[in-house]
Amino acid sequence: MTPSPSLEPVPPDMSPPAVPTFAEAFRVWAKIGLLSFGGPAGQIALMHKVLVEDRRWIGEQRFLHALNYCMLLPGPEAQQLATYIGWLLHRTAGGLVAGLLFVLPGAVVMLALSALYALYRHVPLVEALFFGVKAAVLAIVVQAVLRIGRRALRNRLMVGIAAAAFLGLYFLRLPFPLIILLAGLAGWIGNRYAPSWFAPAGMGANGGVADPPGVVDMLFERGELAHAAPSRSRALRVAALWLPLWLAPVALLWALTGSSSVWTQIGSFFSVMAVVTFGGAYAVLAYVAQAAVDGFGWMAPGEMVDGLGLAETTPGPLIMVVQFVGFLAAFRNPGTLDPLLAGTLGALLTLWVTFAPCFFWIFLGAPYVEALRGNRALSASLSAITAAVVGVILNLALWFSLHVIFRQVESVAFLGLQPDLPVPGSIDWRAALLAVGALVAMLWFRLGLFATLAGCALAGIALRLLPA
Repeated sequence: MTPSPSLEPVPPDMSPPAVPTFAEAFRVWAKIGLLSFGGPAGQIALMHKVLVEDRRWIGEQRFLHALNYCMLLPGPEAQQLATYIGWLLHRTAGGLVAGLLFVLPGAVVMLALSALYALYRHVPLVEALFFGVKAAVLAIVVQAVLRIGRRALRNRLMVGIAAAAFLGLYFLRLPFPLIILLAGLAGWIGNRYAPSWFAPAGMGANGGVADPPGVVDMLFERGELAHAAPSRSRALRVAALWLPLWLAPVALLWALTGSSSVWTQIGSFFSVMAVVTFGGAYAVLAYVAQAAVDGFGWMAPGEMVDGLGLAETTPGPLIMVVQFVGFLAAFRNPGTLDPLLAGTLGALLTLWVTFAPCFFWIFLGAPYVEALRGNRALSASLSAITAAVVGVILNLALWFSLHVIFRQVESVAFLGLQPDLPVPGSIDWRAALLAVGALVAMLWFRLGLFATLAGCALAGIALRLLPA
């Protein structure tokens, strides 16, 4: 008698995969770097598909545990996740290759786009194209507010933290690092008195089927990952190497050019950004924009939106928009250098002080990652920070919308508050029309990122041909 077919899920192949060679890993990390579009969500999904599902270099649970650790760190979590997995597989060299190849393709493209922008920004056709791109960027930021908000604001307390972060930034002009510090402290203290309010959302099970073993899991079981064991002497060696690599160029530039030079300003400002960029690029962009536009005078408000539009179209972490800022800062303050050479050096300096700390965090902290497993206080702090990030991104969306839709914005002071308010008569109806169209396309019709950017760019060119 022929047995009836089983309706139970068929378990995946449990046989261990082969350990990849360094050359094979190099090719895979290069492929991931070239295809890493779509922001952190798309980049993490790509790595999960390639590394967990297709090649099984790392198991599902260990992948999620590594991701949770990277979420605790400042900086781009997707790039740090690649560095972490590369380090597990092939030690420091593997981490360097994985992290660098995740960044380099987008950095090269972003450098070329920054130079073209600086040289041809005022060509009418290019102006019209960026006019349309700004509307798409506004829609992208609003979508980020909704996406992160749905995940982070699970109760009224988290909504309150997000609202407090928004009010602190928009009305009180509190520094972004202070907002992050206060949110993390609130989560840490709140965990002691009301832990259920700060508990992070749980991860769903995988349907009861055991995770197939990955290469890293197999190597752990065989005791072949000695470099992943915590060691005080190793931690001291990492700090002694990477802290000077990160900060010595900034100190040297300060000594050679003085504290007020554009080189010292770029190096010191973005070094601070590398320490406080919790919550991803969207969270810190409002602070970067405020400093670059109002503090240092490196660029105009609309140019920050243009830079984000360029970063959205390149592979790699979205935080590489800071490379665009560094390029324009040095291009417009070249001193005795050729402006293009100065801009290139400014972009490279910005990249260095932004991403060198990312390797430092991983190489220093990854061996201790097991100690973070199940730490409720740290998880509560992260939950509160994530809620505050929603308010920060909402402030960014408002900042962008004011400078995209209105030609004039004024800072109004009353009762100790300093909000930016638009001049009603300065509304640009073409920009408002494009922004509404981009929002409808992305939120209602679920149009993709590139389709929305391309459509808005073409619409911007067409609308600019109309009389004002």
